[in-house]
Amino acid sequence: MLVLRPVELTDLPQLQQLARDSLVGVTSLPDDSERLRSRILESCASLDKDVEKHGPENYFFVLEDLTARRLVGCSEVLATAGFNEPFYSLRNRHFTSASRELNIEHGVPALSLCHDLNGHTLLRGFHIDDDLVRTEFSELLSRARLLFIAAHSQRFADVVITEIVGYSSDEGQSPFWDAVGKHFFDLPYTEAERLCGLESRTFLAELMPQYPIYVPMLPQAAQDCIGRIHPDGQEAFDILEREGFETNSYIDLFDGGPTLYARTSNVLTIAQSLTATAQAVSSIDARGRYLVSNDALKGYRAIVAELDYQAGHPVGLSADMCRALNVTDGSPIRLIDL
Repeated sequence: MLVLRPVELTDLPQLQQLARDSLVGVTSLPDDSERLRSRILESCASLDKDVEKHGPENYFFVLEDLTARRLVGCSEVLATAGFNEPFYSLRNRHFTSASRELNIEHGVPALSLCHDLNGHTLLRGFHIDDDLVRTEFSELLSRARLLFIAAHSQRFADVVITEIVGYSSDEGQSPFWDAVGKHFFDLPYTEAERLCGLESRTFLAELMPQYPIYVPMLPQAAQDCIGRIHPDGQEAFDILEREGFETNSYIDLFDGGPTLYARTSNVLTIAQSLTATAQAVSSIDARGRYLVSNDALKGYRAIVAELDYQAGHPVGLSADMCRALNVTDGSPIRLIDL
């Protein structure tokens, strides 16, 4: 059985292996033991805090194969993007110029460095083993974060965003970076992303051009990357699009990947998740497949389970399910159908 739970310090060696296997552009998962250790400790401290409103907290989850005692994925929720330092992105909007004498008005798309997305909750760090891609466990890894938000809504903002990794070649070449960022840093795309993972994007963003970049002046290959998703990032995009997330006018300042946006209260898993109580049973006449979580904080757990859910009645869980979720008879649980 696979279970999603908060990361622990003992996960560090396996977490670093996940970092080595992760997609270039997932800067929140750096292949560096000290940085990962810091991220784990930050998550543990966040879960220990008594929080009344969203702040700098970061919640780091891992997907564990309980039988093999092996981590097979990870994902994160940053409660407030831009809380400690600006969260930079590029705003892609039309710049309109006009000539009254010639009676001409012309709109040109332009990219402007901004931190408009400060204050929103940020989903990040999604990575899953290749053999689990496009399975229900990808849904678990992504959407169980939303069940956590539903259970602890005071810890999160009214808007949730996520950046989807933009296009780069198998050789690690990003046409967007080569046309924009590389002119300001003599670094290849992969090295710039690595530095962002180890440090932060702020020191790089502050050296980016402060004036609008007119899109038609970029090479066509770079223009084609604006809002384009890396093939390995498509699943993360698809899951959240089904949740009601939409693209907006913001893109990643390094690879041009799209940003997804949703009002927290409108996200499907948050708005439509159901609450019930657990009941240990010896057998289940399953009628559907669900994502199921407890409503704990430090002891948060979530699994995929085939259940017989009936509104107003306890939900029968097998002994293995109860152990995985760390619940007993009468414990509150939360579920959403797959």
